[in-house]
Amino acid sequence: MSLAIRFWTLVVNMLCIPMHVINAVGLYKEYKRVFPMILRSFSASYNQKMHERKVELFRSLSEFIKPGGKLTILEIGCGTGTNFQFYPPGCKVICTDPNPHFQKYLEKSMKENEQLTFDRFVVTSGEDMASVGDESVDVVVCTLVLCTVRDIPQTLREVHRILRPGGAFFFLEHVVADSSTWAYFFQHILQPAWYYFGDGCKITRETWKYLEGAGFSELKLRHVEAPLVFILKPHIVGSAVK
Repeated sequence: MSLAIRFWTLVVNMLCIPMHVINAVGLYKEYKRVFPMILRSFSASYNQKMHERKVELFRSLSEFIKPGGKLTILEIGCGTGTNFQFYPPGCKVICTDPNPHFQKYLEKSMKENEQLTFDRFVVTSGEDMASVGDESVDVVVCTLVLCTVRDIPQTLREVHRILRPGGAFFFLEHVVADSSTWAYFFQHILQPAWYYFGDGCKITRETWKYLEGAGFSELKLRHVEAPLVFILKPHIVGSAVK
């Protein structure tokens, strides 16, 4: 299968030459203005299909409230704020995303979730959250984001830095399929085109390996199948304690 993957990936790469050129000359950044609108539609559908998974994942968020305090959540790659409905009432939310064009959608989501306190929106990548203090948050949330960051280990190091001792990292991510499946085959040959459609999304990542090696004191991780198109079905879900 590996020879076929290499051949068809080359074919798709050749078909993507116009996109490679557009990216090289800096015009692809215009797509970032449109992408939040596309993601808003996708996220609404994703939330419907993954509602029970998210309810189960975020059910234990309240366990990380400090005695007498308020739960502080930082969400990496918050997008349009589709996770807000799953957060416990009264918590404070810090949002980060490298795309500033998400802000108007984010503000709309905050108005729809008045049970939360919106702290601030920081335009930054997961690899560099220098404006967030060391050990300053109780929980970090990351859903469908580790597929787009450039450096997963550095992002996880930043998660470690900003989490207080005993704080937790909650994640839900799509990952590469088993190498014996057709999903694996199509994930690899479609990757060059998917990268542009998904604003840097990589559907061939073994994200669980990075989490296993990130040095958390406790890691709960499960592989699950999502009710999505076959190349996006393989997911991992869980939490990790600092």
